Amino acid sequence: MTECYYHASHEQFSPSELLAYVQHAEDHGFDGVLASDHFHPWSERQGESGHVWSWLGAAMEATSLPFGTVNAPGYRYHPAVVAQAAATLRSLYPERFWLSVGSGQLLNEGITGERWPPKDERNARLEESAEVMSRLWDGEEVTHHGRITAERARLYSRPDSPPPLYGAALSEATARWLGEREWVDGLITIATPDHDAVAGRVEAFREHAPKKPIALKVQLAYAEDEKTAIDGAHDQWRTNCVPGPVTQELRTPAEYDELAEGIDDEQVAENVRVSANPDEHVTWLRRDLDLDVDRVVLHDVCRNQGAFIETFGDDVLPHLDRERGGDR
Repeated sequence: MTECYYHASHEQFSPSELLAYVQHAEDHGFDGVLASDHFHPWSERQGESGHVWSWLGAAMEATSLPFGTVNAPGYRYHPAVVAQAAATLRSLYPERFWLSVGSGQLLNEGITGERWPPKDERNARLEESAEVMSRLWDGEEVTHHGRITAERARLYSRPDSPPPLYGAALSEATARWLGEREWVDGLITIATPDHDAVAGRVEAFREHAPKKPIALKVQLAYAEDEKTAIDGAHDQWRTNCVPGPVTQELRTPAEYDELAEGIDDEQVAENVRVSANPDEHVTWLRRDLDLDVDRVVLHDVCRNQGAFIETFGDDVLPHLDRERGGDR
C-alpha cells in the first residue's frame, strides 16, 4: 500500500516548529516524514535552515514514524560522514531511516568554496560517494582515491541492515541513469501539475529498475480559499518555479529572489498544485497512485501547516486509503 509522508521543510520553519509539526502529522495519520537537508533557504522570505541531522535524532525520538532525507554527499558532507550519521540513526531506530542522494545545488554545497562542476561530473561524484557509503555500511575498511578520497575509513557502529539508498531525479535523463545503477535502491522525484512529465520520469527509471520502489514529492498549496493558497505559494515557493536548470547554479537566497522577481501566479500554478478544495487534491493524488508508486510525500508550501496537516490527515488520506482498500 502506498505510504503518505509529511514533508518537513527546514527552509521554511524553525527546528522547534517542525518538531511539533511532525508530531501533529503522526497524530493525524501520516505514515512518515521526509526532511529537507539545506544550508541556505530558497528565499530570504523563508528565513530558516536548521541542521537536519541534529534535528532527526530529536524528531525520531519524539515520534514512531520512519524518516528520510535528501542529501548531496561529496561537497559540504564527506560521504563517510554521511554514512556514519545514517548508520547511527538506523542503529538507534531500526528500520526507520532511509536516505536519498542527489547531485546537489550550489545554493547548499557552494559554501565550501570548491569548484562547482557540471552535471555529468556531479553524477560521477555522486556515484563514487554512493560506493564509499555502501562499502562502509557493509563493514569494509575503505580506501578510495578518485573524485572522492577516503583513507582507511571504517564504521564501527553499524545497524543490522543498511539504510535504503534512493536516488533523486528532476529529469528523465537522470531518472534513467539512476535506474541503471546497482547501488540505487529506489527513486525519489517531484510530482507537479504536469502529470505527463511525472509519468515520463517514472517510466524512465523503470526501464532498467522495474521492481524498485518510487517516491513522489508532491508540491501543493492548500488554504481556506483559492486566493490565500496561491498567494501563499507565490510568497514561499516562486523561487522554485524558475524554468530550466539555472537554479542549480545560484549561490545565495538573494540570487534566487532576484531571478524569481518576474514569476507570476500562473507560473507558480504550473509547478505547484494549488487548490482550497480537498477533493481536488484527492483527485490529483489518485492519479499519482495510478503510477503505482510506493510513497507520496506531501509538501504544502504555504505557512499554515497546522490546517494542512489536520485537513489532509482527516479528509484526504482516508479517501486514498479507501481507494486502495486500506484501513488507516
